[in-house]
Amino acid sequence: MPNSNIDSRTLKLAKMALMIAVTFVCLFIRFPILPPPASFLLFEISDIPILIAGFVFGPILGFTIGVIAILLHGFLIMMPSGPYGVIMHIVAVGTYVLIAGLIYKIFKSKEWNFVCPVHPETICEVYQKSKAKQWGLLALIIGGLCMTAVMIPANLVVTPLFLGAPVEAVKEMILPILVPFNLLKMALNTAVVFLLYKRLSPFLHKW
Repeated sequence: MPNSNIDSRTLKLAKMALMIAVTFVCLFIRFPILPPPASFLLFEISDIPILIAGFVFGPILGFTIGVIAILLHGFLIMMPSGPYGVIMHIVAVGTYVLIAGLIYKIFKSKEWNFVCPVHPETICEVYQKSKAKQWGLLALIIGGLCMTAVMIPANLVVTPLFLGAPVEAVKEMILPILVPFNLLKMALNTAVVFLLYKRLSPFLHKW
């Protein structure tokens, strides 16, 4: 029994290390999703494996995986945005994965009372799976909305501090640029994670 527990922990650490590596590689893939003058805001697909990790391992470990990958990338690869980009990315994806992962963890296995007089067990099983998918989708949407909200004060505080931009200039960018960018990023992340999680979770939960 002790050996079995050790093997289980080792396997979990190995899968977490794999997700860190995947996230690290994905950090190299970024592209604009808004036209000029907002094309300097880049969509990073690295949020996708971080969110999947939050669903598989829980919000805290998902957040830890994201932070490790972002810090490694920030220190090993000299990014143009420097510490500013690292901090803002951790704040954004950290808020997203912690809230989405927490909501999914709380409600995915919640017992839902449903009885079908003809095939109760079969219908209940399908109903439970359907509810889990709905909670996953809702968790991603709520997490993304919270990220969008958190990034407003984060930009007002961090951007002037690191980039020297006037607070008034940042305020003028919030509604026309920053909020639409984060909402669009949330929509893209939600769609991709929702489609990929069902296919990847059996592998990540395996053994």
